[in-house]
Amino acid sequence: MQAACNSFAICSLSLKKQLSSRVGFKKWERKAAWGSIRAIWSETGIWERYYAAETRKKVEKWWRSKVNVHFCKTSDFDPSRPKFYVLSMFPYPSGKLHMGHVRVYTISDTIARFQRMRGMQVINPMGWDAFGLPAENAAIERDLHPENWTQSNIQHMRSQLDRLGLWFDWDREITTCLPDYYKWSQYLFVKLYESGLVYQKEALVNWDPVDQTVLANEQVDEQGCSWRSGAKVEQKYLKQWFIKTTAYAKALQDGLADLPQWYGVKAMQANWIGDCSGCYYDFMLKANGKVTGEILPAYAFTPEAIYGASHLSILPTHRLLHGNSNLKDNLLKDFISGRDCLTSVTAVNLLTNQEIPVVISAKSEFEGYLDTTIGIPSTSPEDAEVARSLNLSFTEVMETLSDGTEKLINSGEYTGLTREDAFNAIMQKTRSKGIGGHLTSVKLRDWLISRQRYWGTPIPIIHCPSCGIVPVPLDHLPVVLPSVAAFTGKGSSPLATVSEWINCRCPRCQGAAKRETDTMDTFVDSAWYYFRYTDPQNLQRPFDRALADYWMPVDLYIGGREHAVMHLYYARFFSHFCNNEKMVKHREPFHKLLVQGLIKAKTFKLGLAGQYLKKEEVDFSGSEPVHAVTKEKLQVTWEKMSKSKHNGVDPEEVVHEYGIDTARLYILFAAPPEQEILWDVRTDALTGVLRWQTRVWSLITKFIDVRNSGIAPAPHLLSEKEKAAAKKIWEHKNFCVSEVTTLFTKDYLFNAAISRLMSLSNILSQTPERLILHCAEFEDVLAALCIMLAPMAPHIASELWKGMAHAPNKLCTSYKWNADVLLQSWPSVDPEYLQQPDIIQMLVMINNKKCGTVGVPQQVAQDAEEVQKLVLQSELGSKHLHGQTIKKTFLSTRASLINFLLE
Repeated sequence: MQAACNSFAICSLSLKKQLSSRVGFKKWERKAAWGSIRAIWSETGIWERYYAAETRKKVEKWWRSKVNVHFCKTSDFDPSRPKFYVLSMFPYPSGKLHMGHVRVYTISDTIARFQRMRGMQVINPMGWDAFGLPAENAAIERDLHPENWTQSNIQHMRSQLDRLGLWFDWDREITTCLPDYYKWSQYLFVKLYESGLVYQKEALVNWDPVDQTVLANEQVDEQGCSWRSGAKVEQKYLKQWFIKTTAYAKALQDGLADLPQWYGVKAMQANWIGDCSGCYYDFMLKANGKVTGEILPAYAFTPEAIYGASHLSILPTHRLLHGNSNLKDNLLKDFISGRDCLTSVTAVNLLTNQEIPVVISAKSEFEGYLDTTIGIPSTSPEDAEVARSLNLSFTEVMETLSDGTEKLINSGEYTGLTREDAFNAIMQKTRSKGIGGHLTSVKLRDWLISRQRYWGTPIPIIHCPSCGIVPVPLDHLPVVLPSVAAFTGKGSSPLATVSEWINCRCPRCQGAAKRETDTMDTFVDSAWYYFRYTDPQNLQRPFDRALADYWMPVDLYIGGREHAVMHLYYARFFSHFCNNEKMVKHREPFHKLLVQGLIKAKTFKLGLAGQYLKKEEVDFSGSEPVHAVTKEKLQVTWEKMSKSKHNGVDPEEVVHEYGIDTARLYILFAAPPEQEILWDVRTDALTGVLRWQTRVWSLITKFIDVRNSGIAPAPHLLSEKEKAAAKKIWEHKNFCVSEVTTLFTKDYLFNAAISRLMSLSNILSQTPERLILHCAEFEDVLAALCIMLAPMAPHIASELWKGMAHAPNKLCTSYKWNADVLLQSWPSVDPEYLQQPDIIQMLVMINNKKCGTVGVPQQVAQDAEEVQKLVLQSELGSKHLHGQTIKKTFLSTRASLINFLLE
């Protein structure tokens, strides 16, 4: 006792009286610090009995840098160990974190710590999606270079993440605006180009007149406005670079079947892609019998019937009629609005070599996003009608046999094949020749990636008068962004003004040439960043295959629902492409997806004007909030936190007032991850987690008190009744470990996990001192509680563990008491618990009074309806419940108890 007390001190006047007569107290007292000074054991060797605000601040200050030092570095990689890759979508460095950031990163941090405690080799990387318009706009508005603005924001946000106690693998950090990253974005672009998946064409694009840039269709909202600037989008023809994502549409659609349920996102992806039953064929256009050099892809709804094509149909809005094509005049002279117009332009099918006319359709739109279709009268009555009305000849290519089998006729080498066999053979041949044949849907268009801006990845293409379009050789990458002195936001791309950069030599003929001045859509940078995290310092290639094969796929990907379509679609495309290129083993980049809900706060709006008010402009003194000056009633709604709506919450202010762990627990406890959080610090959720931390702290204090009492633990002194109570504690622990582990690994229902831990702590708080002293089960369960708390609230859990670890007279030897709590192994369910008897004795209560027990099979013991039925059928039920009206039934699986409330 003497030695233990020399190393451990407890601070409390009441405890002083309690222990003053016991052996060793005098020496222990000399080390104690009485009075109001708050202390923590880790810092001073003095245990503070009460978890007040000052104690909490000291705990978090002491542990903030220490709870993150145990995670592995890139140099610690061990391929023999099991891995877990948790990834939260990397942020745009806007300069300041918001509560949405804090929610997603708290989830990833919690999962990372949990998986590490389970023995996994874990990475939880962080980086910056650092290219984009806001930086260039800041350069224009504030006379700052985009790079300086971006790097300043990154440094500020990094320090915020540190102050919020969030752990990331900072040695894996990536920043997309740095040449060591975008070199490899350019590398992948060139690989796509060499595979025939990148092309340039004139396109009617969405033009943002404010930001002076092209937007993808997906970046235009339902009102036709830019998703960033809010400007009304205009239509304009420009030569643009495209990635042929439609070539992978069928593979991306089929790949969804291999993935677990994604909180409804799989259905969104499937709907976005659509039914991939048709394909594009490439046609060479001719005018006046002469080849024009124009290649036009056209969509066939029935690809196997291609030999029966009679014409190509294009919409009146097609680029060939409105852009800068040399066919424009030929087409327009034959065009009459509202009629199917036969033109003098013809199209040669590069598969069949059939030459058919181009028809300008009477329709204003085709199905989906199509603007060019192949007319095949054999399989389409509508196409047959157009062909007959224009006196176009066509060939029947389908024959139905007496048994219902359809076979091809008049189809060259495919004649005689069944429709299905012909379909597969023709698709294969077309793909092998590189002239189409990739199954896709009418909903999809290829990915337009050109941006006429400076702050983006330069497209690695050189335009040579002699050689035409030439990709920059791989060993010449990166094409580095040049320094631009001034940004106006007007006119052409700023890169076009840097003559020493734009003028270059053609890598093929060494003649004078010019660089491409468009930069890439930032979605390109974020479409493959998860690969780079696996090997972030590689100077020879984007990533090493062995490392990518080990870490991929991402085990858990966390982000907002707003990225459920575009970003995931593009990321999956890049992963499928890298798999086809033998760069990686896995096709799909993400296994499980966790889509977190928004964090909303109240907004106050003037009814007529719709003006959002600041809180200081609102009078809260009455039953309803009103305008502070006019006393006008306000519209009060819950909306996504936003500066413009004056309902944002500064995460650092929340942490300063309530603490890091409290903020983390509140975020995890307030709602399941996929649901919205309505941010209100006055709710039960916040007070609940505050009280719970205090209760757990009190439990540790009580344990320390008892184990420092001078009486040595002696489990053999426990009575049979006490041993039964100890076993019940042990059962509660195993039940809780099983439940919390499942909640952490399957649906990530942290709110339910916290509820389970709260219940466990309530049970422990009711334990008498004699059991605390002599019972190994109490010590075991209290240790397990600290460990299970640690991933969610690492600071307080670390201090609680230190306090518990230095209490004398331990009964449990299975824990590493000399190591921090985050270095403990996650508790497992005891084998004996799994071998429980098949029959559980269920305690039956009626109107809160005990009436006896009924044996219930273990497999139905958690089913309230089944348990109620068995009780009613039992002798006890017949005696006490027969003829009674049951108003409500409560089943407690933890306590093996059912309570009937009768009228």
